[in-house]
Parts: sequence; C-alpha cells; structure tokens
Amino acid sequence: MPVSLLWAVDVYGQIYRLSTAGQQWEHCRDAQMEFKRVSAAQQCCWGIACDNNIYLNVHASDLPIRYQEETYENQRWNPVDGFSERLLPSDRWQWSDVTGLQHQPLDSFRLPSNSWEWEGDWYIDENFEGEPTEKGGWTYAMDFPAYYTKDKKWNSCVRRRRWLRYRRYKAMDTWAKIPSQQTTLPDPFSDISCGGWEISEEPRGQMSLWAVSLQGKVWFREGIYHQNPEGSTWEEVPLPGEVVQISCGPGDLVWAVLWEGELIVREGIGRGFPKGTSWAVVASPSPAAGAIHVAVGINVVWAVTKDNKVWFRRGVNSHNPCGSGWISMVGEMIMIDVGLNDQVWGISCEDRAVYFRQGVTSSELSGKTWKLISVPRDGDRSHSSASAISVQSAGCFFSGEVHAQSAVSDVESDTERGSTDGATCLITSASPDFISELVSDREPAKTSRQVGSAAPALLEEETWSNVDLEEAQAQQAQTGAGQDSADTCSLSSVATYTLAMEDTYGTDEHPVWAWVSGGGCSVDSHSQLNWFNCSVNTSLVQSVQSMSLSVTPAQTAAWRRQIFEQLSERTKREMDNFRHYEQAIEQSVWVKKGTMQWWRDWKPHKWMDVHFALEQFSGPEGNKDGILFIYYNFYEEKKYLHAFINEVTILVPVLNDSKHTFAIYTPERTKQRWPIRLAAATEQEMHDWLALLSVSCCDSRGIHGPPSKQAIWSVTCKGDIFVSEPSPSLEAVPYPTPCDQMFWRQIGGHLRIVECNSIGIVWGIGYDHTAWVYTGGYGGGFFQGLSGSTDNICTQTDVKSVYIYENQRWNPVTGYTSRGLPTDRYMWSDASGLYDCTKTNTKPPSPQWTWVSDWAVDYSVSGGTDREGWQYAADFPASYHGYKTMKDFVRRRRWARKCKLTTTGPWQEIPPIPLSDVTILPCEAQSSVDVVPLWAISNKGDVLCRLGVTSLTPAGSSWLHVGTDQPFKSISIGAASQVWAIAKDGSAFYRGSVSSQSPAGDCWYHIPSPAKQKLKQVSVGRTSVYTVDENGNLWYRQGVTPSYPQGSSWEHISNNVRKVSVGPLDQVWVIADKVQGSHSLSCGTVCHRLGVQPLEPKGQSWDYGIGGGWDHITVRGNSMEPPRICLSSLLDPSCPAPHSPLTVRNTEVNGSAVLC
Repeated sequence: MPVSLLWAVDVYGQIYRLSTAGQQWEHCRDAQMEFKRVSAAQQCCWGIACDNNIYLNVHASDLPIRYQEETYENQRWNPVDGFSERLLPSDRWQWSDVTGLQHQPLDSFRLPSNSWEWEGDWYIDENFEGEPTEKGGWTYAMDFPAYYTKDKKWNSCVRRRRWLRYRRYKAMDTWAKIPSQQTTLPDPFSDISCGGWEISEEPRGQMSLWAVSLQGKVWFREGIYHQNPEGSTWEEVPLPGEVVQISCGPGDLVWAVLWEGELIVREGIGRGFPKGTSWAVVASPSPAAGAIHVAVGINVVWAVTKDNKVWFRRGVNSHNPCGSGWISMVGEMIMIDVGLNDQVWGISCEDRAVYFRQGVTSSELSGKTWKLISVPRDGDRSHSSASAISVQSAGCFFSGEVHAQSAVSDVESDTERGSTDGATCLITSASPDFISELVSDREPAKTSRQVGSAAPALLEEETWSNVDLEEAQAQQAQTGAGQDSADTCSLSSVATYTLAMEDTYGTDEHPVWAWVSGGGCSVDSHSQLNWFNCSVNTSLVQSVQSMSLSVTPAQTAAWRRQIFEQLSERTKREMDNFRHYEQAIEQSVWVKKGTMQWWRDWKPHKWMDVHFALEQFSGPEGNKDGILFIYYNFYEEKKYLHAFINEVTILVPVLNDSKHTFAIYTPERTKQRWPIRLAAATEQEMHDWLALLSVSCCDSRGIHGPPSKQAIWSVTCKGDIFVSEPSPSLEAVPYPTPCDQMFWRQIGGHLRIVECNSIGIVWGIGYDHTAWVYTGGYGGGFFQGLSGSTDNICTQTDVKSVYIYENQRWNPVTGYTSRGLPTDRYMWSDASGLYDCTKTNTKPPSPQWTWVSDWAVDYSVSGGTDREGWQYAADFPASYHGYKTMKDFVRRRRWARKCKLTTTGPWQEIPPIPLSDVTILPCEAQSSVDVVPLWAISNKGDVLCRLGVTSLTPAGSSWLHVGTDQPFKSISIGAASQVWAIAKDGSAFYRGSVSSQSPAGDCWYHIPSPAKQKLKQVSVGRTSVYTVDENGNLWYRQGVTPSYPQGSSWEHISNNVRKVSVGPLDQVWVIADKVQGSHSLSCGTVCHRLGVQPLEPKGQSWDYGIGGGWDHITVRGNSMEPPRICLSSLLDPSCPAPHSPLTVRNTEVNGSAVLC
C-alpha cells in the first residue's frame, strides 16, 4: 500500500504530519503562520490559519498540474476581403469560446492567483480530430455553428481556429493562500472540511470543500478538480440554523453540528449536485449534552458530545445518510476524524494525545480499541540519550506541569457506555487565550481523577496558564515527576528532566494536540504501522536481562559437543552400516488421485464425472516425468484419456462463477483449439492440483526458479500472468520452433499488461492503473507456501469494474420502457446483448473477487451519454450517441460495479501515479546501458519518463513529465531511443532528439494515420514500427531510416489483431482474434510472424500458438540471435515450405511528417 500522511495541529498552531511508513511527526516548516485546523485528502491538505484565511498545500508529484486555456478565432468570408475579421452582427464574437457565446480575446486571460505560472505563449492548434490541418490551423464550415472540416469547400463561408496556452500550478508542497473572490466574504472562516472525491458517478478528480464562518454560515467551494486545485468561487448554502462545525466524507456524506447541539445531514448529493439539495435534522446522541463535533467517512458517522463522550452512528450509508441510531463508545475525546477506509483517529480530552481506533474493518466499522500513537516529533528530545522514559509512563510538559498519560489507551469497546479502568489522568480547565480560542466550541475540561498517593496535593487545583506563542519557544520547562499507580514494572520510577534554554519549541516529551485529520491517510486492517512502538527504558532492558537464564560459554560448548556426538552415532547406526547393500528400486513412482468433472470432447458437450490421476516417476539420475489419466465411462464402457507431463504446454485457470475449472493444453490440443477442461469441487482443491501439476511440468522440463531475462511474458484476459523460456531456434529462418510447442508457466499476481527488456527489468499495470515492478521472485497466488517460491513475494491488490447494460425501446404510448420486441436483446444484458445480466444475478468474475461498491450508472462510455447516462440508437445493435434524435427508437445505459482481488506475487507497487501504458527500451543481450529509458502514460493521458531505472534499481527514482498538447493512450520506445506514441484521437506522434543526454527529447512530430483509421497501439523494435488501429488492422511503417526515423507510409499487414509486440530483433508477435482450429474458433490467440529478416522486415506468414483468452504479450526481452542456417539446407528441395499463405497487403502513402 502506498505511503500516505496523517496531519495534526498542536495547541501552538504548528502543523505536523506522520507517514504510514514513518516513526516520527514531521514538522511542516513551510507554514509561515499558525494554523487552527486542517482537513486532508490524498493529494492535498486544506487549512485555516490564525488570520482566518484558507490555505492549500498540494503534495508535490512527478506529474504536474497543468490547465489548458483555449479560445477560438472566428472569421467570415466576403467577396471583397475574402476571409476577414468582419463578421455579421448576428455572428459570434471574433474571439470566443467553443460555443461562441462568451467573448474571449487573448489578452483577457489572467492567472487565477500567484500560485500559477504560464508555460509559454499562445500558439495555434494545427491538429483536428487526429489529422493535421492546413497551415494556420483553420477549420471550415458553411455557417456558425456547424460541423467543421479541415478541408476548404466551395460553400465554406466561415472558418475558425483554436488557440492554446497552458498554465502550471507551481505552489507545490507549500501553503498557498486561496484567493478571495471579487465580493469579500461577510465574515472569516472557523471550520473547513474536504471530501467528495468518491461521489457516485462523479468524474474522477472532483473534490468538495465545505467551510463554516464565524457567524454560523456554510459555504461551498465551486470548481475544485485535478487541473484546478484551488477551485473558483464560494457559494453560500442555506441552513436551518447556525453551524459550528462540519464534516465531509470521501463519498456523499456531509454532516454538521448546530449551535444548539443538534446535527444536520445533507441530502441529495450525487452526480451534478455535489452541494446536495436539502438538510435533515438528527437529534443529539445525548439529551443532556448536545453534540460539539461530528466526523463522517464512507459509511460511518462518529460524534462527540459536550461531556466528551464518543458516539457511533449505526445504519449509515449512501442510501440512508441519516442512519438509524446512536451507540455509546468507550473513551473521552475532544474531537474525532474519519479517514480513508473509515479508519478513525481522535484526540483524548485527558492528555490531548492522538489515538488510533484499531480493529476497524468493513464488517466491524466501530472498531475495537483506542491505541495511543506514541511517536516523537522531529527535533524532540526523545531522539537523544536524555530521554530515557517510555511514553507509556511519561507525562507531558505543558505550562510547566507534568501530566499523566491518557486512560483510554487499549480500552475494549462495547455497545454500552463504559468508563476507563484504574488508569489515571490530569486535565486542566481552560482560560480565554489562544488555546481556548482554538477549541472555543467546547466546554472547559473537568478536573480529572487523582493520580494516587504519589502527588495528591499537586494535582487538585490545576488551571490552564496563559500561553504566549512567542515566549513559548524560549521558555524553560519546569521539572516534574509523575507515577502511574497502575504500572507495576520498573518504568514507574520518578524521572527528572531539564530543558535547555536554547531548545526550540517541540522538545516536550508529550505534545499537546488540538486537531487531527486523516482524510488522506490510507490505512486498513492489514497495514503494518510503526506508530505504537514506544521507546524502551534502560531500566526495563536491564530488568528483562536480569530475568533471562545465565549460560556460560563453557556450558554452551559442552552442550553442542554432546549433540554432535549423538547425531554422528545415529548416522553410523542407520546409514553407514547398510551402504554395502544394492538399491532395491531404481526409480520411485508416486500417484495422486482425485475425482473431478471433465468437459467431454464429443457432442453434446457437457460436464461428466471422472477420476483424475497423476502418476509421477523419477529415474536413477533424478530426472522426473509423469502421465495424466482421466478415467470415464462411455456407454457403460470404461475408457481413459491420457497426456504426458512433458507434453503439457500450459495450465490455465478458467475463472467461472459456478465451477472451479482449469484447462490443460498440449501441442495437439492447441492446434485443435480444444483443451482438456477439468472442474474441481472446491477452489482449494483446484489450486492444489494446479500447483502440483505446474511443479511436475517444470520438473519434467528442468525449469526451476524465476524466469530468465530473455523470457516472453503474456497476460490472459482474466489477468493471469504467464512466462515462456524461448529456445534459440524460435526465430530461426526458415525452420523456427513452432510456437504451439512453447511451454508457459504461471507467475503469481494479477495484471492487465506487462512490459520487459533483456536485462531483467519488468513492469506491469493492473486493472486499477496501479504500476508494479517485478521483484525477481517466483511464486505467489496458488503457489504460496511451495519451497523456493516465497522470496520477494508481496501482497497485491487489483480493482476492476463489472459492466451490465440496461436496454429500453420506445413506443408511442409510454415512451421508452423495458418492454422490447420478441427479437430484441435482454432488457438487462451484457455488451453483446446475448446474455441475461441483471443486478441480482451478476456475480464477480470469480470467487476470488469481492464487491467493493454498489451498482452505479457509468457516464464514461464511448460516444457520450445524456444527463441520466442513456445512449441512443436507431436499433439494436447500432452506433450509439449521447443525445436523442427523431430516428432513435432504442436506448441503453451502462451500469458499473467495482470488485477487488487480493493475491500475492513477485510484484512491488510503484506509487503514486496511476498508469495506462508503459514501455521499456529493448536492450541487446550484451547491452552495457547503465540507465534504461522507460516511458509511460498516466491514466489521464500525460506522457512520463522514468528516471533512475537500472538493472539494480528497476523501480527507478522519479518521473519526468513530457509536455503534450492532448492526452495520449499508447507509447513505445525502440532501439536508438525511437519513441512513438498514439494520442487519444487516434493519431501517431514521434518524439525527436531523445538520447541519454536528453532523456525527454525536445518536440513531437505528428505522423498522419492510415486513411479513415484511428490507431490505438504502437510497438517499436530495432528498425520496425507496427501499429494496431481500432478496427483490428495491423500496420507496418515503411521508410523508417536513421536519417528519417518518422518513415514515409503505412502498409497493411493483417486484420483481426488485438495487440502487437515488436522485439529487440524486430521479431513480431501479436494477439489475434478469430483463429480457426480443427475443433473450434478462438479469440485472443498468441501468433508469431514467420520469415522476418533484415531484407523482409514485414515477414511472410503466421504461426499460431496458445489461445484463446489471451489479451497481451511482450517479446521485448528476447534478444537471443537465431542460429545461422547453412546455404545447403536452404537449397534442399526436401525441406517443406513455410505454412500459411501470404497475407494480401496494400500500401498507403502519406505525406511528410509534420512538426508540432
């Protein structure tokens, strides 16, 4: 899990943050003033300073925040001047937005605040829908507004062109003041809360910011998203009363506390309505004491009343934001905050320390225990030898007094209100000063219970002393002593401290906190935190050592000598006395049997019960082999099917929601496209058989340990990862090794794509766009626990969406309804419409996946949607669009639900930027490259270059952003640092001047796409460039030379291609659809291009390998040169010609590349 931050503010207004991987509070020294409170998210943190203004701290990232400003220059043609700036009175402005309604001249654009800077000057966008325009970037139409084209026609009376300019947010990792709007706010702010980034159906990157003013009004910040982190304007939200505090969760929960102690809940929050529609009033948890604080998460609400009691709201979710009732919890707090995964932090009212709620899970949202976060702050005396007492018995210095520790640490929770045990605490009453102003909405704390006989007179009448912020930094703390009567170990001794005059603030052994925010802290029940490791007292170490057994070196030597003599005697008795006998059995046979179901080969195909057996034997030289047997009955006749283990080429788990199945392939079965399919009774039994069979297959072929650097990697459409060790003759000409004989073995983990190179650097990207780097291990998944498969294995998670479609047909009486024609598809179906898929009967992809969200309308569908998510068409199936016309008689909308998989594998996460594509330089086998170029594309379309990637540090160090004018979706780097990329609009680009001295290059060259085609993927080898378009056509770029690397034209090679991978020797492998076998047709098949030579880079024919169900392959690590064939073998007439006829090609010539 990536590192995240917990934020806190102490009573002096100093901001600290604690990393989930750290062991100390880090002081935010860039804050130029004191802060009252903060509200954190994963990418930023908001705060209210002592001047009552709001500040923003955006976390630094390798991916910059860029905002594209655009305006359009419009012109009309007239017979005298031609196209000119003279427009008709009814026309749009000469300089306008895309709609033409808003006047936008170039000099009208201003930077929103001092936190922004311009990247460059205005320039003309010369790209239109993936195609270059004529010089000047003009697009033409008959009138405003209309459909524009890049070609000028005889009836083109108007034209326009787009001007672009980018601005960059520069105030990273520093507190920047949010600019006030034109009309000043009536009063300053007193509370703030951010959230809303997981509102159902809202676009990614959106955020909600709620604020409370001193007069009790609530304000909402409009326009906050990734490219505009500051937002735009404040908008007041009507209220039923005066508010003192507000809390906004990551989803659609917003609660607030009224001055009278009641709570209000915002209702109607959803897509298009982040502010909600109305308020609902919820009574205080305690009639005698009103609420003073509330904190909300995704499905939880916590509250604190005036008597500092903690309450938990049950029954809260997005469908019922008000919940059903209150539950009293153990512990007394002054405030509480809920973070990601509904984890809870609080500040105790007794010692003002930060506590973490342990045991919070999705099934037990209230947790189990309050546990003290006992870590020092940077610069504290706890780092020096002068600090020798454990935090569990130490007091905290505040106003010259020593206070005992809180009593809520490690207290078991209950559904009824409970009190603390014999532990004691000290609390003082507040006075009207800066500290009391920070907590002005709380009553003065009550005097606590006495500590005991240690100091009864000292603790009776304590009060808060006035604290001056300037004097506090030079004030000398008084000495004090405190003893915990409940402590029985040697830690309960009196310790005396003296703080030097030159010590800065923060040298207290126990900081006093005023506010904590965990909105950006990602913690779950599996997280390993180092927040609770208290520093151990020297006396404790000594006492433990004194209790241990005392063993002298002489006793240790005698004991070891006795054990060695006994072992030697046993070896002589059991082995040496029988060495003269011959070995009775020269080979060992081992058999494992079980019952399964088999998908029989003949029609009608159905599952039938069979007996399954694996017979494994080993010879005298240690070589292992085995045979698989499937025993079945055919018309009461006993028959069997067998397969040799050394002929098995792959074992594939087949994810099915009803059966635990897997497939066994052999070369013959691969040709047939008909594997042996077996189903186990339980998931564990299937995993046991898969692990056993995989080990047996590897043993029979002598393959052990992690894959080699030359390995070929592939990924199935279900996310399973496989590798194959290539033979030297795999690329031999004219007799290569058939790819249906390649042996594939599974690697633990779950990914969407994998990329590699020949020096062992392997990266992968999951379905949730998380980047992973290969650790060099082997195992994980169902291999967990096998010998030699546990090294470098990490926990891996992946999240994907399951989609179903709601279909409707229009009729003249009722409009669009779910009543379709008898020939129509199911009204709830999959994308094809052939399968009935409703919300209730749709299950996760397999039992390993679990739902993590509810069904929600998906608005990010290709073609666009209307406000309710519908897409319209003339009939099923057809081309869908996001608006209704007179000819549209059917409509559909897509529903999505997220599910999560947790597994293990040799993969380490690379936070924090999510990626959609990655490419690594395909080095030669004897390459001496120190730093390996690695390029990637983020899920938002930004192009990135990874720095510091070497064979020893494959994860690299940091990202370098490469500027683009539009989002990209595919990228590939070949030999000599040739970088090619595909934009979201389907056009190709080439990056110029990329080298080791300039790893990011200098500019993009636009490469025209094939006519009427939009490209979607590119792969670059040593000299070859291949692309795949959205219609499944494979294209080869002709004319690529060192002097002209952009090439000259596209040549069509094949169709029905899903993915292409070009290796370091220009070898070509693809994932193809509609590959015909002798038994069935398969989609997602691994195919190898035969006949690829320097003089024939396009190859001659295809060889078909494993499939179907494959989605990705990479051969960019295979740099083994094929063996040389003598000329006599080429002239031998007995040699068979390569199979598969030549594919018909057509060449399309484009113009020269265009510099952009």
